[in-house]
Amino acid sequence: MKAHLTALALLTATPAAAQDKMTVMLDWFVNPDHGPIIVAQEQGYFADAGLEVEVIAPADPTDPPKMAAAGRADLAVSYQPQLHLQVAEGMPLIRVGTLIASPLNCLLVLEDGPIEKIADLRDRKIGFSVSGFEEALLSAMLGQAGLGTKDIELVNVNWSLSPALMSGQVDAVIGAFRNFELNQMEIEGVAGRCFYPEEHGVPTYDELIYVANPETMDIDMIRRFLAATEKAVQFIVNHPQESWEIFAGTSAELQDELNERAWADTIPRFALRPEALDQSRYARFETFLAKAGLIEGTRPVSDLGIDLGAR
Repeated sequence: MKAHLTALALLTATPAAAQDKMTVMLDWFVNPDHGPIIVAQEQGYFADAGLEVEVIAPADPTDPPKMAAAGRADLAVSYQPQLHLQVAEGMPLIRVGTLIASPLNCLLVLEDGPIEKIADLRDRKIGFSVSGFEEALLSAMLGQAGLGTKDIELVNVNWSLSPALMSGQVDAVIGAFRNFELNQMEIEGVAGRCFYPEEHGVPTYDELIYVANPETMDIDMIRRFLAATEKAVQFIVNHPQESWEIFAGTSAELQDELNERAWADTIPRFALRPEALDQSRYARFETFLAKAGLIEGTRPVSDLGIDLGAR
């Protein structure tokens, strides 16, 4: 009888729920911009959603959208401006969620330098890292001041933005992130000042988004991922110090003044509703890129992004 009851208990015991495996490619090495992903992982929100999420930092920051398009990653963290350009080129990608819901990019100058307004950049050197979009962004900003790219000298400083500015190699840099480079310069004792694109002729946009291949993506799995990161954002906003300690506790490399300052500056920019898609924002930016000559014609928003919450 005892053996029978034991066998019955084994038959009726509920097995541990299987976790769906998911691969997420970051846009760069782990930093405060990725807070919701890391906190969701550390707090067990992904596990609660039935997900086993592998978070991968790329060796090359151009790889993540390519990996998603090729089906070698379920999701990739990318940039809204980059998405428009890649979809126009025929890459099979679509925006399925938002991570950072406002621009981080800025035109950075020295606080005590000779550039008090954008018009002061005439005949000056401006450093950049990525050609294409950054040049279009700069052109729009210069245009608001009656200047064009012919009135300045562009200098490719690769990823050495703030060092190039602080050393006097250039008079300004485009592509600096306001939550990082401004803090980095202040820590090093050289104050900087940002001109914000969205205040100088550039339509606002989502800095960091999640992209997937629309033909192969698992919508149910992505929905669960976004629900977990939404829960993580709520936790971060409600508990900024505790969430910082959880985030920083994942790596000794994160435990410094720059990352702690960047964490505080990034919190207000995390998407509170990561599924939600602002269709007019994407339509305006598509038109902006077409007018800038970076894409030919415009595509409907449905080719660029979807709102999984509306489905």
